[in-house]
Amino acid sequence: MASAGQQFGFPAPLWKAIARVRPPLPRWRSPLRGPWLTSVFAVVLLVLLPVVIITGLLSYIAYGPQFGQAIPGDVGVLRLPGFDWSTSPSWLYQLNQGLHVGLGLVLVPVVLAKLWSVIPKLFEWPPVRSLAHALERLSLLLLVGSILFEIVTGILNIQYDYVFGFSFYAAHYTGAWIFIGAFAAHVVLKLPRMVRGLRSRSLRAELRAPTTEQEPDDGSGLVAADPGPPTMSRRGALALVGGGAALVGALTVGQTLDGVGRATAFLLPRGRTTALPDGGPNDFPVNRTFVSSGIDPAATGAGWALDLTGTRAARLSRPELAALAQHTAELPIACVEGWSTVQVWSGVPLRDLAALCGVPEPGSALVRSLESGPFAQATLTGGQVLDPDSLLALQVGGADLAPDHGFPARIIVPALPGVHCTKWVRSIEFGRA
Repeated sequence: MASAGQQFGFPAPLWKAIARVRPPLPRWRSPLRGPWLTSVFAVVLLVLLPVVIITGLLSYIAYGPQFGQAIPGDVGVLRLPGFDWSTSPSWLYQLNQGLHVGLGLVLVPVVLAKLWSVIPKLFEWPPVRSLAHALERLSLLLLVGSILFEIVTGILNIQYDYVFGFSFYAAHYTGAWIFIGAFAAHVVLKLPRMVRGLRSRSLRAELRAPTTEQEPDDGSGLVAADPGPPTMSRRGALALVGGGAALVGALTVGQTLDGVGRATAFLLPRGRTTALPDGGPNDFPVNRTFVSSGIDPAATGAGWALDLTGTRAARLSRPELAALAQHTAELPIACVEGWSTVQVWSGVPLRDLAALCGVPEPGSALVRSLESGPFAQATLTGGQVLDPDSLLALQVGGADLAPDHGFPARIIVPALPGVHCTKWVRSIEFGRA
């Protein structure tokens, strides 16, 4: 140990004394732990965590950071290359967020099992043996801390429970980049060991074995020096973790699939139904109600009119909008929290409104709501405006929009995040390409 102490400038006798004097740290005795079981959990996370990472970053891009409307806005060196979010297929954002939230929840049992399998490494003594070991432990600290932070804040966000005193979006985005860096470093450091661990035992043999035989000690620090009696086989441990992940998936997937699957979505943040007194076409989930918007009901009454601007201006009442050529499209509306619903929307194509204002090939459209606040407006790309299914919707399911769903008019654009499908629209400004 003297050479390790010398790397940090400690006298050899002092370093040896530190190594000998072990504080009352926990002693982990489970015979289940070992390089093979840890490697099995690791390979699952190695394959699936990148999907969660990529869909999370794509969700940020879908918000249109090039227009300054993604949160957080000013991310400095963490800024992603911008590109126009596609409207095709129409379920693109629904799939993206369904994967990000759903798969993120499904992996929670696997993450916890992986942490359980390596917990002896977190209580090693001495805590640092060399400079390389110190860097490895630092990356491990960042990895464990960031993934737990992302899981906890993510779950609280999808349940709309903001008990923390900071911006979820800024913290979650920054935490994601810390996790990405730590995850990449951990993969580089541990990939050879994971491969060796997987090769050390046969998966088929382990799934057939009713009892657990302790893995040989390979010096990884995962195998208990003084193991306790076995209480579960590795087959049972894999079944427990896999069953937990499958249960979470079964209770979550209905929020993305919608339809009859919604009845199984017990983890749906807005409930499985909206339980409107009269039911009808407007009986589907909503994030922000009309009452919570703070809009004066008189502003959406008979005197409401839509202001359009481009190379020329126009002002249209709701009856005048209803008299224009209508288009109907079956489109999902998907929320960043992972839930979505598919409805049949009817209204005026946005490209027709752009042409009415003298901008047949718009480069963008700024939509403003009667509501005030951070999401009271949204900028659409030219491609989103020109999509034939992009609508200023007046009806859903053949009935007028309910106030909670944006009456007198709202935006519906294929594959657009729900928060940018602006409700209670008061004006649209079309910009040239």
